[in-house]
Amino acid sequence: MNFLSSNSRTGLFALLMMYVTVSCSSMQAAFSEQAYQQAVNLKVESLNMMDKATQLYELHEEEVQALKIELQKAYEYAKSRPNNTESMQQWEIMIDPEGSLLGGFISMWKERGQISTTMVEQSKGNIEEGFDIIMELESGKRKP
Repeated sequence: MNFLSSNSRTGLFALLMMYVTVSCSSMQAAFSEQAYQQAVNLKVESLNMMDKATQLYELHEEEVQALKIELQKAYEYAKSRPNNTESMQQWEIMIDPEGSLLGGFISMWKERGQISTTMVEQSKGNIEEGFDIIMELESGKRKP
């Protein structure tokens, strides 16, 4: 798995698709403070967890599993809201274990055992941007 080359391109494509979806959304769910706060909290938790990827995965497996559960909750919440397809799709991209954002990063960490500091820092940029898009999408919704 060469994460930097093909997955970086895939990650950039995923981010581009996120931007297109955000800019093309027409019928949206109403703004949800809960969804916005959830995204902010998960961004911070995820980026902090990524810093630990320079250590052995098995040392942090329970923490990673707890984070994955929280990410799944955010996805399920987005999925359950009416007219919220765009947000749901962004969460799907973020948590996809075969993708190049957070889900793919976690899979890579588990597979490799640990990740270099350079790779962590490069990956954090795309993942941070992905969370920013999710938050931007939510904050751009109509206020009830």
